[in-house]
Amino acid sequence: MNTKKFSILLAALMLIIVQLACALSGEPTLSNSRTSFDQDGTQTSSTFGAFDTVYVVSDLSNGAAGNVITSRWTAVNADGLDPNFFLDEADITVSEADAPFNGTIYFFFPAPSGGWPAGTYQVEILFNGVLSATVNFTVQ
Repeated sequence: MNTKKFSILLAALMLIIVQLACALSGEPTLSNSRTSFDQDGTQTSSTFGAFDTVYVVSDLSNGAAGNVITSRWTAVNADGLDPNFFLDEADITVSEADAPFNGTIYFFFPAPSGGWPAGTYQVEILFNGVLSATVNFTVQ
C-alpha cells in the first residue's frame, strides 16, 4: 500500500473514531425538571406549604465544563404581590472538575421569613441560555 493511500485510510479511520467517541459520550441534555421537597427530586410535589423550602431539580446528562443552568423564579399570582412578580435568578456552571457530569442539578428557595404568600409560582429552567423547561407550583 502506498503512503498516500495509507494516509487517506488513516485519516478516514480517525474521523470514524472521533465520531464514535462523540456518539458514545452524547450531547449534554437537561431533562425531567420538577419541583420537590428534597434536593434529590425524589419527593416531588407541585403543592407546598407557606414555610416549605421549594427545590427545582433537573437531570443533567453528559454535562460539559462551561454548561450553565439557570433558574428564574416568578410569583405568577400570589397574595400581596404584583402579577408575574420576579423573585430571583440563579446559575449553576458545570466546572472542569465535574465534567462530564451525570446526575441531578438543583436549585432551592427557602420560605421567606413571613412564609410564602399563597398563590401560583413558576420557575423557568434555561440550559446554556435556552429555555429548557417551565415548572409550576402552588403555595397553599
